Amino acid sequence: MSSVNSALFQNIFKKENEIPEEYKVPEIHQKVYLLNGELVEWKGETQNIYSPVCIPTENGLERKLLGSIPNIGPEEAMEVLEACVKAYDNGLGEWPTMSVEGRIKCMQKFVYLMIQQRDLVIKLLMWEIGKTLADSTKEFDRTVDYINQTIDALKDLDRESSRFQQAEGTIAQIRRAPLGVVLSMGPFNYPLNEIFTTLIPALIMGNTILFKLPKHGVLAHYPLLNAFKEAFPKGTVNTLYGKGSEIITPIMESGKVNVLAFIGSSKVANGLKKLHPKVNRLRAILSLDAKNAAIVTKNANLDVAVSECILGALSFNGQRCTALKLILYKRNYRRIHCQAK
Repeated sequence: MSSVNSALFQNIFKKENEIPEEYKVPEIHQKVYLLNGELVEWKGETQNIYSPVCIPTENGLERKLLGSIPNIGPEEAMEVLEACVKAYDNGLGEWPTMSVEGRIKCMQKFVYLMIQQRDLVIKLLMWEIGKTLADSTKEFDRTVDYINQTIDALKDLDRESSRFQQAEGTIAQIRRAPLGVVLSMGPFNYPLNEIFTTLIPALIMGNTILFKLPKHGVLAHYPLLNAFKEAFPKGTVNTLYGKGSEIITPIMESGKVNVLAFIGSSKVANGLKKLHPKVNRLRAILSLDAKNAAIVTKNANLDVAVSECILGALSFNGQRCTALKLILYKRNYRRIHCQAK
């Protein structure tokens, strides 16, 4: 690195004592994981979590250590799976047989406990994946709003299901049942919001959850573990940490996962599905390979269009599912504009 660039980076990153107190976070060395309704102590190998934000030290710029997380292996992963299977109990467990009203009350309690951890979760999102305060705050608040909207949607669905319907001379009442054990996996770019968009609907409908934390943004979930523990029956939500290639493979090969809820690339999704011994029985809820497009029309204000396209493509370095990947326009529109200039 040249001396010019080195000096530039030294000016960008602040010393530890220059960071405002309201934005500091303590090192969190997580020694527990959620298993069968208990925060089980982990005494094995751990993985350090570093921030992309650097701190000037005597040895130069160094990434700030945020803490560490458990690095569980295949044996512990299978134990987590069995707790999830036992809690579902072929649809006869406490959570899948609980009334809609009961599940809603549990979810409302979770939201209440989640909000208590708002400030810490927001700061962890900032430090761990490099989001701004505004973006981190927006992600947390949007997630809370999403959960509340999901609760309202279930209330509407339950009211509709309570009515008798008639079709082709047949009178029937339609009730919805959970599908089973759900493996929920999400991306690092929105480690809270994205994974909750699959986890929360699956959970509130009575399924039991295997919750694989994303590679980055994992510590942001640590303050919420107790909320899951307190709000839901034992075994309803269980967390997985560690390398996906080591712990997800035996879980999928067991054939005990009923639903795969995955947000990421199609290549990874296809690989995960092929691991299941009965792939045609596996339900897959997937969000893959987004290719969002911006269309610039003939009458567009080009100054506004350029600004919006840059923002849409490069916000958070383009690490968003909804980032613009394609910009469509007719070349003659640009020529006419340039000639007029």
